[in-house]
Amino acid sequence: MLETYRVTGGTANEIAAGVEAAVSDGRLAPGAPLPPVRELATQAQVSPNTAAAAYRLLRERGIVETAGRRGTRIRPRPASTAREDIRIEVPPGVRDLSKGNPDPTLLPPLHEALAAAARAHQDRPAMYGTGDDEELLALAGARLRGDGVPAAPLAISSGTLDAVERVLNTCLRPGDAVAVEDPGWSALLDLVAALGLRPVPMRLDDDGPLPEELGKALRGGARAAVITARAQNPTGAAVTAARAAALRAELAAHPGVLLVEDDHGDGFVDVPLHPLAGATARWILVRSTAKAFGPDLRLALITGDPVTLDRLRGRQRLAAGWVSHLLQTAVAHLWRTRAVDTAAVAASYAERRDGLVAALAARGVAAHGRTGLNVWVPVPDEAAAITGLLARGWAAAPGARNRVATPPALRLTVSPLRPEDIAPLADDVAAAVHPPSRGRYG
Repeated sequence: MLETYRVTGGTANEIAAGVEAAVSDGRLAPGAPLPPVRELATQAQVSPNTAAAAYRLLRERGIVETAGRRGTRIRPRPASTAREDIRIEVPPGVRDLSKGNPDPTLLPPLHEALAAAARAHQDRPAMYGTGDDEELLALAGARLRGDGVPAAPLAISSGTLDAVERVLNTCLRPGDAVAVEDPGWSALLDLVAALGLRPVPMRLDDDGPLPEELGKALRGGARAAVITARAQNPTGAAVTAARAAALRAELAAHPGVLLVEDDHGDGFVDVPLHPLAGATARWILVRSTAKAFGPDLRLALITGDPVTLDRLRGRQRLAAGWVSHLLQTAVAHLWRTRAVDTAAVAASYAERRDGLVAALAARGVAAHGRTGLNVWVPVPDEAAAITGLLARGWAAAPGARNRVATPPALRLTVSPLRPEDIAPLADDVAAAVHPPSRGRYG
């Protein structure tokens, strides 16, 4: 590193900006070591306090990490490099199974809900300082309590990631450890890096994170844990009653840990919710409407302990301020009128997902997809498998987007599939990969 890039700058901001620029243009590679603080101070001819402040800025921006005796290094995936940038070019005529989107034909029409919202606000348009939609909050509260979530305050955000960002940003500090699922949601992994937090990977199986993995992360000092309740992205895992009990026991031993529970599966998954909410003193559960009603609605309901919810609302007031009341009223209309037949939607996805998993198993290919929109296929070589599938007319998402420490895999989104596609796709996947024998995701 020191042979190709020499740290310069007279202030902490200048030093940090120089390192970030070197990462962006390739002069500093992921994992490259940086000099100790005193050596950096000598190089740049600044005080040790200035050098330490520069490293602090870089940690906060998600550019570097402190790795104990290994010193300070460029992150393996700096925050400036989004995981979604790990992509493949999809040639014309190739079926794209890499996007992770819901099936548009299973989303409800929005014209009636939006028209009803427009009528409701025609004579009373929302103004600054207007509170959240009372009907939406009441409907959300009833649904959550019906699923066994403790009665607690409610808030509304512009989607799951918006809520998680605000909570992590207000409850944690750069350098804090966060237990994350591995493989897990690529956007969350990017967010953790961008906030300067340290991801601690937890392996999982079809029933969710392994309790021993969560326990190890918490005993190791993780100050927060993010767990997906159902339709885990990318594996389709769903927390069972037995697994929830085991996870709650691990969390109860660390009551000061922040628990973030993601239930984006509401409305398109038919397995019951087994919530972890309340297992710690600080917690939130986020319920997104994206997959059931459409990603462009940009709305999620959040419940949690009063202190954490107050922090989320306070941070929201300083930024966006509120979520569109037209959208809130529209979502309330969709819930009130039961615009989505959850059982039918879940059955449609299950037919494709379960059909593909079974067809792959019949061809000797191990795959996972208990719930949700995706099938996770472990492979020995992602690049070779993706190239082989492209040659056969299919585009898969590289598992590198979702992995921290688990082995290579592909993610196949089943939303674009028709029943007649299952067997040909399974044939082509089997021809493109040599299946490893694994019972877990790593």
